[in-house]
Amino acid sequence: MIPVGEFRNFGAEQNSKYRVLKPWWDVFSEYLCVAMLMIGVFGCTLQLTQDKISCLPFPYTSKTPEVIDCSHIRTYRDNETSEHTLVPPAEPVIVEVIGRKNNLDIPQYVFVNHYCYEKFVHWFAKFFPYLVVIHTMIFMVASSFWFKFPGTSSKLDLFVTILGKCFDSPWTTRALSEVSEERGEEKLVSWRRTTMSKDSTDRRAEDEETTGLLLRSASVKSNPEKKNPELQSAPSVLDKKEGEQAKALFEKVKKFRTHVEEADILYVMYVLQTSLKVFKFLVIIIYTAVLVPNIEIIVRCYVPPELTGFDIYCCNHNKAHLFSKLAYCYICFVGVYGLLCIYTLYWQFHRSLKEYSFEQVRLETGINDIPDVKNDFAFLLHLVDQYDALYSKRFAVFLSEVSESHLHQLNLNYLWTAKKLRTRLAKNSSNRLELHLSMLPGLPDTVFEITEVESLKLEQVKNVIIPAGVAKLDSLRELSLVFCPAKLHLSALNHLKAHLKVLCLHFESLEEVPMWMYSLQSLEELHLCGPLANEVSRSATLDSLRELRALRVLELHANLTKIPPSVVDVALQLQRLSIYNEGVKIQAFSCLKKLTNLVSLELVGCELERIPSAVFSLSNLQELDLKENKLSTVEEILSLQHCRRLVTLKLWHNKITYIPDHISKLQSLETLDISWNKLRKLPSRLFYCTKLRHLDVSHNQLTSLPPEVGILQGLQFFSAAFNSLEVLPEELFSCKRLKTLALGNNCLLDLSPRVASLAQLVRLEVKGNRLESLPVEIGDCSVLNLSGLIVEENLLNLLPSDVRSRLTNR
Repeated sequence: MIPVGEFRNFGAEQNSKYRVLKPWWDVFSEYLCVAMLMIGVFGCTLQLTQDKISCLPFPYTSKTPEVIDCSHIRTYRDNETSEHTLVPPAEPVIVEVIGRKNNLDIPQYVFVNHYCYEKFVHWFAKFFPYLVVIHTMIFMVASSFWFKFPGTSSKLDLFVTILGKCFDSPWTTRALSEVSEERGEEKLVSWRRTTMSKDSTDRRAEDEETTGLLLRSASVKSNPEKKNPELQSAPSVLDKKEGEQAKALFEKVKKFRTHVEEADILYVMYVLQTSLKVFKFLVIIIYTAVLVPNIEIIVRCYVPPELTGFDIYCCNHNKAHLFSKLAYCYICFVGVYGLLCIYTLYWQFHRSLKEYSFEQVRLETGINDIPDVKNDFAFLLHLVDQYDALYSKRFAVFLSEVSESHLHQLNLNYLWTAKKLRTRLAKNSSNRLELHLSMLPGLPDTVFEITEVESLKLEQVKNVIIPAGVAKLDSLRELSLVFCPAKLHLSALNHLKAHLKVLCLHFESLEEVPMWMYSLQSLEELHLCGPLANEVSRSATLDSLRELRALRVLELHANLTKIPPSVVDVALQLQRLSIYNEGVKIQAFSCLKKLTNLVSLELVGCELERIPSAVFSLSNLQELDLKENKLSTVEEILSLQHCRRLVTLKLWHNKITYIPDHISKLQSLETLDISWNKLRKLPSRLFYCTKLRHLDVSHNQLTSLPPEVGILQGLQFFSAAFNSLEVLPEELFSCKRLKTLALGNNCLLDLSPRVASLAQLVRLEVKGNRLESLPVEIGDCSVLNLSGLIVEENLLNLLPSDVRSRLTNR
């Protein structure tokens, strides 16, 4: 095995780059290839540096060389006799063979040697070293085939690069160290629990432990709190640059996993490569073993007698003995190489390499959400385990979503400092100091350092986990979650139970409504916006609101077909109910009768064709808003007199064509809004509601106003804009308390000088009429200034300069 320490040079050279994907048998095979290559090179060197063969003539003639007996030369050679030598003399001499002389000279010996070597030495004996080199090169190429194949090389290169970066990433060390610390802390708590007695003290300790655990499925905390700092080591420092690099690694791992898990080409190529090596081994081992005996020391040679005078020669192959030993050594190496290949095939088919389980890693690291992988991804990890299992363990950190969320949390904290967050503080519509965060990948921990925040609004923020640090926000009273489901630390839930007053939730499905919402005992206002009705059963599916004992306001933006039954759970304390139904008709209102303490009721967009009879039993009702329905007649308005405390009635944005005279029975009415209807006239009895202070009849089809309008001496706001009024009754200007008079976009030809009697008028709107001039008496309206006068610029210019100056200087 290659030591893990050598990974520091990971990627420095092409050969060492893939070593992490080479199990021990591949490494051993490479060493065997080197040894076999040395044998081949050594044999080739011998072939080039020494004489190959030496021949001597045989004195007896024969027609065929096969019957030549050269055994006597071997006998002489073995007895090491010096009388007869097989090496040609350095100078032309007459050589005696077996007691006889011949007349051959050196060129003739050279010719015979070359002739016999080419014609009668077996080809295997001549080319054995070259064959060894060629075979070894084939083995070496086959071992690296899948590293170079176009379909696999890019994947392997990317995997090895990612694996190296994941192994060396500071985030890997930090994530594992923090999990280790957490597990140590949990073991310490468990040990304390086993040593304490089973009494109330033990129960309190258990509650403290439960409070310290996050309500989540994984074991890594997004914001771990250290109860015993002296027992824990300081986490490694992770700067912004390292955090961004780790974030990029998570993205690369995701893309690589998606691409590789869908195929198994790497596994197939590795099996094919090993199979080819086994086949090559079998071929080489068979034909080499068969041909090795052809490496002979004594070679018989037949030469045409007309060339030298001798036709029979006995030759000595000088390197045959050494080549024979090298051949048997080479066969042994090839045999070991083949056994390794067979073992590799056994490993590939004996084990399931298309699935890889991180069960052991999850147990060791405590990161419980590491997913198992399959196909080529699994095969690569199996190979990595043969090198060192530590690589898979550290690589698995980048497969964990919890680990990724934790990294995002740190990057968020770098980006969103407390100083930057304070610049986003602003007053909301409820006059609370609000912090609004939108489109963030998570909730920064620095939010909980801004102790002055009163309202926290999170819009489309991912992976919201509210930790125990929310307890630092003593002033927090309002929480808005717009399309961002949130999880709570248990101690955070305890804090919100005691302090949170307003909760606003926007969601896309009912499953996103958090269960902890139903336990907020101090909650006073609950605003829900989302699909609360089941489209199949067409019934509301809210859980019980019984635990919300302090709930006073309930606002629902949904598509309901009936009032949710869970509303009855808070009937005794509920004071305001608002339903914005977006054009879906509500057919059942029976449960409204149980809301006896209801003060305000809004039924907007509920497709109502008449006022629900259940409303008439609400004796404490003070405000009724029926905006954007289909009311065309309100004859049943007489029954509203049973609501003796009713002071506000809004029937705007409907299709009402007339108002019945018995509206005068609503003596307590102070605000009436019947704008955006189809009224052509107003009944005179309407103005016998003498307590009216706010009357809006704009956006209708009125052509005149009854003179009885002067009865409303307490009227402060009157709007008849966007009608077809041509004249105004003089009695209108006897309403001395008018502060706002809106008459724009009508057909008025003039404005009465009696407008000067409206001493409290602060806003007068007459723009969009047919006025040719303004009365100069308008300057006598003591509190009316130029900004409160809404009129065409040319009409202002027609006023005397002193009147304009008075209006300007107020």
